[in-house]
Amino acid sequence: MKITAGVITLLLGLTLGQSLSMAVDRGGGGDEAKVSPSLAAGRKAVDAKNFEGAIQQLTKAAAETPKDADVQNLLGYSYRNLGQYDKAMEHYQLALKLDPRHRGAHEYIGELYLKMDQPAEAEKHLSALSSACLFGCEEYTDLKKAIADYKSKQAGR
Repeated sequence: MKITAGVITLLLGLTLGQSLSMAVDRGGGGDEAKVSPSLAAGRKAVDAKNFEGAIQQLTKAAAETPKDADVQNLLGYSYRNLGQYDKAMEHYQLALKLDPRHRGAHEYIGELYLKMDQPAEAEKHLSALSSACLFGCEEYTDLKKAIADYKSKQAGR
């Protein structure tokens, strides 16, 4: 089978574009022009590691856009970073209910399962990322590394 240079270029462009343009809270892309001010403020607070401030803003965003998986994922991320694992799990699960292929939510819930010493559950989300990331993605790579690090630490005990 002969593959043309155009097809190769297209595939490379899709692969690189997918891995470079997706933020951790993106399910499959979003229209930045439609982002609510509360979500934008929540993202800034997350970037600044102000997770309490992020929760305040993202809770507002969730009220404005209750079906936004990105908002729920970022709420989960913020709660997880504050050590509130039950609340984090609730928001990750809601994000995945809203968007079953949400890459950020699969990565982060997998990382949460590792913190809860449930590596088999983390592996399930790695498998889901394998399906969601046709040409690979940062979320898959990050969760795979987190699982490997977890297993390495367990073996060293």
